[in-house]
Amino acid sequence: MSIRSLGWTAVGALALGCGGGDRPAAGAGTSDSGASGGSIGGQATLILFFDTFTNEIYTKWFDAYAKATGVRINYQSIGSGGGIRQFTEGTVDFGATDGPMSDAQISALGGNVLHVPTVLGAVVVTYNLPELGATPLRFDGATLADVFLGRISKWNDSRLAALNPGVKLPAKDIIVVHRSDGSGTSFIFTDFLAKVSPTWKSKVGSATSVKWPTGLGGKGNEGVTQQVKQSDGAIGYVELIYAISNKLPYANVKNPEGQFVQPSLRSVTAAATAAELTPDTDFRVSVTNARGAEAYPISSFTWLLIQPQPRDSAKGAQIEAFIKWMLQPEAQRMAADLHYAPLPVPVIELVQKRLAS
Repeated sequence: MSIRSLGWTAVGALALGCGGGDRPAAGAGTSDSGASGGSIGGQATLILFFDTFTNEIYTKWFDAYAKATGVRINYQSIGSGGGIRQFTEGTVDFGATDGPMSDAQISALGGNVLHVPTVLGAVVVTYNLPELGATPLRFDGATLADVFLGRISKWNDSRLAALNPGVKLPAKDIIVVHRSDGSGTSFIFTDFLAKVSPTWKSKVGSATSVKWPTGLGGKGNEGVTQQVKQSDGAIGYVELIYAISNKLPYANVKNPEGQFVQPSLRSVTAAATAAELTPDTDFRVSVTNARGAEAYPISSFTWLLIQPQPRDSAKGAQIEAFIKWMLQPEAQRMAADLHYAPLPVPVIELVQKRLAS
């Protein structure tokens, strides 16, 4: 399935729909020509919407890509659910999401979609307990699920104390914070909880948007981060870079091998090695709760959504060019600087083969 063989050519601008949040591109502004696109100095302007899970790396990539090619990318993040919806409705040229499309969503498009992995990231459990100092908490999946189900409501609950020997947990209420918008970050988090808790799977399930049993909602990773920061006793889930940049602590989480693993480049990469990708894969593979002693269990790929048979062949070459650039070692190395894990070389090679086959 070759992008170029489908007749995609480099003319005009294109729109990219993706997942959650609302931070505009630094220095990008809004295209004068709106979503229909335009050109600047003879170079195409790409217009897109994307998620807060990948906000930091996409921001860095788009700035570097503009400097390298002259192609300006204007963007706004709207939530993975909204990004998939726009992609399905045909109001954007290609999309991005942290929660892969379902079989039903793909069927609604006649199968005209391919998920292209870009990087891997970690969703972390963050909390506001200043009395603990730098001591990281430990959670296992079942206990974490019961916290977000509202079944464990005090920080000094005996189950939390058993997981954290020697830690003096305060006798204060737990304030659960979750995403209020459709979110790939929520998909990753609930996908993990559904794998480790039968109760969570039956009562809540996994999706970009679920009916949360308890807690406060925040829009985007930014909204959840701010809710946790300002609420003593709060617990939430965000992409790793948001916890780091806001100096919030984050927990070590128990994996299937019984190890409490700290989220890091190494542990996210270890989770990626568990991915089983066949030559005909559509890349919708989950690596939450992956096997391996060093694997962090709330890890995930994030994806671009492209059309094997594009509606507008005049915009395809710019999509092709960006994807090729994104897969190069220099672009992938940028991910590590922002605490994302670069794609493993075998995955990059498989993506390249799929795009050229």
